[in-house]
Amino acid sequence: MDGGFRPILPGDLVCLCGAGRAVQRRHYGDFVITVGGSCDVGFEAVREAFAGNFDDDEIGAACSIVVEGRTVVDLWGGWADAHEARRWQADTVVNAYSVGKPIVALAVLQLVASGALELDAPASAHWPELLAGQQGATVRDVLCHRAGVPAIRRPLTNDDLWDWETMTAAVAGTEPWWAPGTRHGYHTNTYGFLVGELARRITGRLPGDWLAAEVAGPLGADLHWGMSPRDQARCADVVWESDLSIPPDWSAPHGLPDDKAMVILGYVNPPGISSIGVVNTPEWRRAQVPSTNLHATAQGIARLYAALAAGGSIDGVTIIDADVLDEATTSQSEGWCPFLERDVSFGLGFQPTRPDRPFGPNAGSYGHFGTGGALGFADPAAEVAFGYVMNRVKPRWQNARNRALVDALYGCL
Repeated sequence: MDGGFRPILPGDLVCLCGAGRAVQRRHYGDFVITVGGSCDVGFEAVREAFAGNFDDDEIGAACSIVVEGRTVVDLWGGWADAHEARRWQADTVVNAYSVGKPIVALAVLQLVASGALELDAPASAHWPELLAGQQGATVRDVLCHRAGVPAIRRPLTNDDLWDWETMTAAVAGTEPWWAPGTRHGYHTNTYGFLVGELARRITGRLPGDWLAAEVAGPLGADLHWGMSPRDQARCADVVWESDLSIPPDWSAPHGLPDDKAMVILGYVNPPGISSIGVVNTPEWRRAQVPSTNLHATAQGIARLYAALAAGGSIDGVTIIDADVLDEATTSQSEGWCPFLERDVSFGLGFQPTRPDRPFGPNAGSYGHFGTGGALGFADPAAEVAFGYVMNRVKPRWQNARNRALVDALYGCL
């Protein structure tokens, strides 16, 4: 039981760490947590914050940070399951939720950079069945949550969820909840189907195939949609702590105001679209639900954002044209969101930093939070790329655990 919580034994070392490989054992009452990985001299505060998060009920987690193209922090620790039977390893992958949204957006942004798509062209030009596109949604609207289809109106089952063509046809056939382009609403779970299918209509590739060929493979980044049985064996189980539940009338929220019905259906139609009740199943892990079921290591996320922080290219691998990246990471839509229940800023897949949801202290930072606190971001001004994943989902998005890591990082720069 060397890699997670275990009873303190006589002779345990509280800390055995330094530059290079780092192993830290930290006492919490009658237990000790072991943190493995590497941490450069000068970044010890990040390691301390990472270990300290296990006092805040962290179960298992990993954090990777790249500064000026060099990995300075690559840490993991704890357990890959709630029963403390499998320890978190260097190659453990976990559901990172909405951290995947800007990644699937890159599939479309690459097509924009190549000239195969135009941001202000109708989305239906390449996807004729898309009602939102027929009613005015542009490619830009799809990318910045203004397309008007954050929820599917007709009832679906989890068997539908596992089938890409069924899901994209349901999204395409949904009457928009507002006139496309006139407002925004976080397309919590439909975003990946919208964006991924728009790209597939041109490339012929599902998001997972595109990701492996165009991003993960070239970068050597551990990022997946649609996991093979072999890779599923590396998955950490998510421990879900949420008050989000499926109401008995989820398929037809009659009598509710339109926005309330939209929000309910956005989260629970199909029932498992937010991962509730299915997150640790083989069906979920092998499906492609790009808004919600990216499986990744922290190192893989940081590796991608290191390329973006460098202008879209690293080590001879170009992921995106710098001019298109600049456009994508600039705010495209501002204002109140009924899903997030706050004012938000949407770029083209990316979230630009905001004072109330900062990635770091520098303007120009961008990235995306995921449910439970998973996080990937780039800070070009500081040449920083950051990845954090964990398996205890509480509460959503920005929280004390990811904030502690980010604050510690910037205290070291």
